[in-house]
Amino acid sequence: MLAYPFYLWGRSPGKTGSHFHPDSDLFMPNERKDVTTSTACWTAMVGLLVGLSFVMGPVQLLKLYGIPYWIFVTWLDFVTYLHHHGHDEKLPWYRGKEWSYLRGGLTTLDRDYGWINNIHHDIGTHVIHHLFPQIPHYHLVEATEAAKPVLGQYYREPKKSGPLPFHLIGALIKSLKKDHYVSDTDDVVYYQTDPQLSCSSGSKN
Repeated sequence: MLAYPFYLWGRSPGKTGSHFHPDSDLFMPNERKDVTTSTACWTAMVGLLVGLSFVMGPVQLLKLYGIPYWIFVTWLDFVTYLHHHGHDEKLPWYRGKEWSYLRGGLTTLDRDYGWINNIHHDIGTHVIHHLFPQIPHYHLVEATEAAKPVLGQYYREPKKSGPLPFHLIGALIKSLKKDHYVSDTDDVVYYQTDPQLSCSSGSKN
């Protein structure tokens, strides 16, 4: 429930910068005004929610805001996870001298969400979003199509979805069963399976 705001505040372990601080190294100098505006809006929203909890009560606020927020965060986690996990072939993760911006972007995955594609602004075109984050969402599909011939074998075509992306549930379950950890050594690593976790999940089936 709180992982996403904490990530925005301090990023993931081992990384520096905050999405709320205008002087963070995540942003260009000309973006500071926008970051300040965004942070002010976040602060105002938190203040509004605190005020509403006194006006209408915390239970009513939970119904009107907390549950929709929980649904949003669940979907956000689902989408983010599947853009980085669950491919049929194991994808490498790079660090140290082996990592580069290009290599990192090319190990992400596109996903097809059916009717939902338009609802969340075609974020299923995730590879091109990583390579060129400045491209606005309404050009992601055409940019992806233009990049495919250039990327060649490094682009992994997503499985086509029906109206609703039920096929991704299978990809999620399969990944959760086998993608448990990466080694603490080496600069090119792959997800590995923890035998104990596999045995415990198999015994429940």
